[in-house]
Amino acid sequence: MAKLVYDNTGRLLFTREMKEEYTLLMPQMLPVHFGMMKKLLECEGYKVDMLTTNHRGIVDEGLKYVHNDTCYPALLVIGQLIDAVKHGGYDPHKVGMLITQTGGGCRASNYIHLLRKALEKADMAYIPVVSVNLSGLEKNPGFSLTLPFVRKAVYAMMYGDIIVNVANQVRPYEVEPGSADAMIDTWSQRLVDGFQAGKGMSRRQMRANFDEICSDFAAIPVAGDPKIRVGVVGEIYVKFAPLGNNNLEKFLLSEGVEPVVPGLTDFIIFKIYNRVADVELYGGKWIKKAGCTLFMRYIEACQRDMIAALEQSGRFRAPGTFQDLHNLVRGYLGDGNKMGEGWLLTAEMLELIHSGTNNIVCTQPFGCLPNHIVGKGMIRKLKDEYPYSNIVAIDYDPGATRINQENRIKLMLANARGLTHQEPVRPREEPQAVREPQLAHANI
Repeated sequence: MAKLVYDNTGRLLFTREMKEEYTLLMPQMLPVHFGMMKKLLECEGYKVDMLTTNHRGIVDEGLKYVHNDTCYPALLVIGQLIDAVKHGGYDPHKVGMLITQTGGGCRASNYIHLLRKALEKADMAYIPVVSVNLSGLEKNPGFSLTLPFVRKAVYAMMYGDIIVNVANQVRPYEVEPGSADAMIDTWSQRLVDGFQAGKGMSRRQMRANFDEICSDFAAIPVAGDPKIRVGVVGEIYVKFAPLGNNNLEKFLLSEGVEPVVPGLTDFIIFKIYNRVADVELYGGKWIKKAGCTLFMRYIEACQRDMIAALEQSGRFRAPGTFQDLHNLVRGYLGDGNKMGEGWLLTAEMLELIHSGTNNIVCTQPFGCLPNHIVGKGMIRKLKDEYPYSNIVAIDYDPGATRINQENRIKLMLANARGLTHQEPVRPREEPQAVREPQLAHANI
């Protein structure tokens, strides 16, 4: 059994011996993306289990060890991890916990410390917690992010975004239910097998895979008239995680609409861009700015490849680039507004409106100050300038009932169906740097 080793601050380390013996538990946020990430970590020699549990007991466990006023995603993530140790059949002395750490001003940066505190309260302080970050915040002898792995992770993120994008455009219309999900599984396994074989790791190969993904999903038989589209934005965890948003996408599908969920790529570029903006706004080392700019440009180039494949398919709608979003938000919020999702959340709502998805659900943890400023706080401004937009903010917290959330969304959908029979009001003229808005007449 691996010996427990602590650093000079008293932090329990994840050692090389633990890498051989321990299973790392990781919470799920994006099923497709994180599914590939799990397999990539396994290729690096780690034993990893991605938690897919979704039941009330997770909330109850979180409430035992996390204060109710703490960020709701933290409560869920910590509750899910502790619930897994207690009820998942694991040897508690043979597991570790894997969690991301951003290092920003949002409370998300404190998740890892809250988790360690919760483990102490649960008499599980012997369980190591591994920080996944690119900032060098915490280092462990048995866990490291190598450059080849980071490169694979970037490609997995791109593949995840394009797969989710095309699947969401197929799933509401598929003739045989489950066809899109089956294709997701096929491509996820194919891509991971390719990573193991050293394939799919060049821009040329990635572009070829993008084209094949579009082709395979376009070949799935579909039927029916175009449905009302509903965009989903908000705090990143409740926006993406079925556990955090009570299976919002599944609910929207059951209501006969097409979900439109902006991808993860823009958020990652946004976080890198913030480091560049920090140097420009507040000063700092030019080498930091240069390195982050180079990394950002690389991901942006990959994003443009993905968008080009969607546009060339002739079947699927393509999102805007990160620069498109940045241009759209000018005049609304500045680069200094970057806590949580920052200006990106407002930019995503603008991009949805401009691309014809006028109905939007803004998901937010109750009490999330950044989200309430750039999400709920901007809705009135957007509605004033785009009267044809139909936006509802939905709070998620331990006390919020699912039925209340769904009823509010149903009311929004009733408004959406009414708006399809009205003429859209022309929005304001945008600056030259911003493309002309295109409000869909039928909102589909």
